[in-house]
Amino acid sequence: MANFVLILSCLTFLSAMQGNEAVEYTATNNAATTPGGARFVRDIGIQYTLQAMDASTAFIWRTFQQNSAADRKNVQKVSLFIDDMDGVAYTSNNQIHVSARYINGYGGNVKNEFTGVLYHEMVHVWQWNGNGRAPGGLIEGIADFVRLKAGYAPSHWVKPGQGDRWDQGYDVTARFLDYCNGLKSGFVAQLNKKMRGGYSNTYFVDLLGKTVDQLWKDYKAKYAT
Repeated sequence: MANFVLILSCLTFLSAMQGNEAVEYTATNNAATTPGGARFVRDIGIQYTLQAMDASTAFIWRTFQQNSAADRKNVQKVSLFIDDMDGVAYTSNNQIHVSARYINGYGGNVKNEFTGVLYHEMVHVWQWNGNGRAPGGLIEGIADFVRLKAGYAPSHWVKPGQGDRWDQGYDVTARFLDYCNGLKSGFVAQLNKKMRGGYSNTYFVDLLGKTVDQLWKDYKAKYAT
């Protein structure tokens, strides 16, 4: 019976991987002896992490309307590491590093928060960045937009209409992009597609007929109190 259950588990994972065109996922807890690493084992776990990596990739592809391999980055392997470090998380060369110290110190539902962070970081694996020319705030805003649409926006995020600049980044830009996406369904997907080869603020004019500065003014006016 034990061997049968193990085989079923392996088949489930392989099936999920085949659904995402055989992207390989690995997860490693490099901080197992720390309080945060221990909490990761207790409240999150490697198996859940691998499942969430696979699910987030599928969600990102749908959100970006990347229905074929030709639309996407050619990434065959994504690795995640739980590290004893400051900060929250970062992604480099298709490797995601999550802070065990952040996991240990988080006061709410840590599994839900971890999942939201994972979705954000997985976007960095798959999104186009204008060959490095797109504003950093926009890149981070798109990642948080996907996190928002996936249902993992934490309660401490800014409310719609808050923020000082459209490219302020993270939750501020995510809320603005959500507004723009409401003006034209699939806007963020089309913007990401345009950013495959470069970047210009005129992309907003191309897609929505207004400059990004005018869209920001409209957005702020909509939520003015």
